[in-house]
Amino acid sequence: MKKTALYSWHERAGAKIIDFGGYLMPVQYAGIIAEHRAVREAAGLFDVSHMGNFYVRGARAGEFLQYLTTNDLAKVSNGQAQYTLMLYPDGGIVDDLIVYKIDAENYFLIVNASNCEKDFEWIGSHLRDFDGVTLEDRTDTLSLIALQGPKAMEILERVFPGAGLGKLGSFRFMTLPYDGAEIMIARTGYTGEEGVEICLPNEQALPLWSALMDAGADDGIKPIGLGARDTLRLEMGYSLYGHEIDRNVNPLEARLKWVVRMQKSNFIGKQACQQVEIDRRRGVVGFVLEGRAIPRQGFRVLNSDHQEIGQVCSGTMSPTLQEPIGTASVLVEYTGTGTALFVEIRGVPHPGSVRPLPFVNAERP
Repeated sequence: MKKTALYSWHERAGAKIIDFGGYLMPVQYAGIIAEHRAVREAAGLFDVSHMGNFYVRGARAGEFLQYLTTNDLAKVSNGQAQYTLMLYPDGGIVDDLIVYKIDAENYFLIVNASNCEKDFEWIGSHLRDFDGVTLEDRTDTLSLIALQGPKAMEILERVFPGAGLGKLGSFRFMTLPYDGAEIMIARTGYTGEEGVEICLPNEQALPLWSALMDAGADDGIKPIGLGARDTLRLEMGYSLYGHEIDRNVNPLEARLKWVVRMQKSNFIGKQACQQVEIDRRRGVVGFVLEGRAIPRQGFRVLNSDHQEIGQVCSGTMSPTLQEPIGTASVLVEYTGTGTALFVEIRGVPHPGSVRPLPFVNAERP
């Protein structure tokens, strides 16, 4: 089992530790609900150093990534990031990821922890067609810290006064010196709140984590585990690999058509996406249930005649709304807002309905 550079801090803070993506990670400290509310109301600090970090370099690096991913990288300028997907030829999703354009020959990729090894092999297997492009795995030497919440930027500017971080636009990033190293600060996140994700060498992770905790003490900053990270992203309807998206899901079936740019000359999986665009049969929707029963992944979704129409992708009791919420992959004719449905929980159908996503109107970074 791997440990992040912040593991000792989590242990001292009394975090409940679990195995996630091959790492020992904190799932909660004070409790998922309290941590969730801290992010919605003040600020939270996340250790997400288990995520995969790759560099793609070379004169043809941009061309290579344009072919490998679904979004249009040609529209991205230096210092800008882009959410995108990698697909198999049949349209199944290899992973969702963020690509950071440093310059025309240097790109930085952050991928899901559980897919890190698979993604590295997938990307590397296509290098032979693009002379001079190189791939480097920096996952073990870099840490990733996310600072999220309505007070996040105020706290950040106390640690980096005069750096102009308050003017950093959505999906933009900058590099700054810190503690003798260069770090990258990006206006990205997975909670729907204002904030940043900070990539830095392992040696600087603990000093910066401590500085941010100290700077936000009067504002109510809290360390946040993976449990609240999941409830926060679900309230926003954000996809999680292995739930809303996976090897067997086409992005057009998962509310991700907006990152699939059909006008590109070519990318892996394009033809499969074109076929689904012509005849889409399923879709991912948000839903709420009446009562207090909590939907979980894999539970059957039924129509009003109690015929199976799909399965739950993710589910929880929303800390913000105080009602059971979830996402489900259902037949396309049941994707309309307000459509009645039932989720079968321990053999009992529980009534609910399709609701627009996101569930809450958080401030997106």
